[in-house]
Parts: sequence; C-alpha cells; structure tokens
Amino acid sequence: MSQDETREPYNVLFLCTGNSARSIMAEAILNRVGLGKFRAFSAASQPKGQVHPYSLDLLRRLNYEVSGMRSKNWNEFSRPGAPKLDFVFTVCDNAAQETCPVWPGQPMTAHWGVPDPATATGNEAEVRFAFADTLRMLTNRINIFVSLPLRSLDQLTLQRRLDSIGKTKDKGEPASAA
Repeated sequence: MSQDETREPYNVLFLCTGNSARSIMAEAILNRVGLGKFRAFSAASQPKGQVHPYSLDLLRRLNYEVSGMRSKNWNEFSRPGAPKLDFVFTVCDNAAQETCPVWPGQPMTAHWGVPDPATATGNEAEVRFAFADTLRMLTNRINIFVSLPLRSLDQLTLQRRLDSIGKTKDKGEPASAA
C-alpha cells in the first residue's frame, strides 16, 4: 500500500464571512471530488445562521451531499477536540483580511476569493446564475487543488501553488506561478 492510501484524509477548512454560500459550496465540492483523500469543512467569522436557500437548491440539483450543511462559527474549529487542519482557504476578501483564530495543526493557508452570489442583484434567473457561476469558479480551483501531488511538493513550492490557485483566471486556467 502506498503512503497516500494509508494516510488519514487531509482536513480542509473553507472560510467566509457569512458561511451561507461560497464556503458551503466549497465544502460540498471538495467532499465529493476529494474521493476520501480530503475532508472538507466550512465556517465563518460572522455566520448568517442559515445556508442560503439558492446554495442548497443548486447543490441538491447537482446531486451534492447537503445533509448536515449549516452556517457555523469558525471558533468551532479552534477549540480543543476540533479536527487538526491541514489547509485553510478563505473564499471571500473580507475573511482574508480578518484576524483568524489559531488553528490546530498549523495548516497551510491561501486566499481563493470569488464573488459573493448572495449579494447578486437582478431577477431570479440572474441571481441563480451568480450562484452557478460561483460554483463553477470554486469547482475549477478545487479540481486544481486535488490534482496537486501534495506528498511530493516541498512546503514552499506547495504554498506557491496554493496561492496560484487563488489567482486562477475565470476560465479555469491557472495563473502563472510567481
């Protein structure tokens, strides 16, 4: 058995300000495409208290697992007994600029900001399109992440790759590495 087959899943936390749309979507995406190699969570600095209904509707229509999805405070992941985190990604600009708690496990961090569909305006079709577009952008970034050879990259190279994912062009093309 290879080392990757015997390793516990990598724990990944997606952060946003409200934990009602983007971070929830990212959690669902990674839990599906991570194929058991990743366990995703999401949280917020100022949780809305409920997941946006358009987020849940879109995820359900695309057959993502949504049972147990809830808007939660990031403090749940900094207290004793919380999962040891391997990666923490902010998916909104506000959360990226906030002072985060100390995470167990000293995880690698990166900012993968995408527009907030919950603030989209227009008719229902336009707002739902904003949710679908956010899901698409997050899916692109997460697919790049899960394809990284995590075990064979040194920490500095991995950090550069994680940062580069956050600068991914809208069409899913990786930004040039700095």
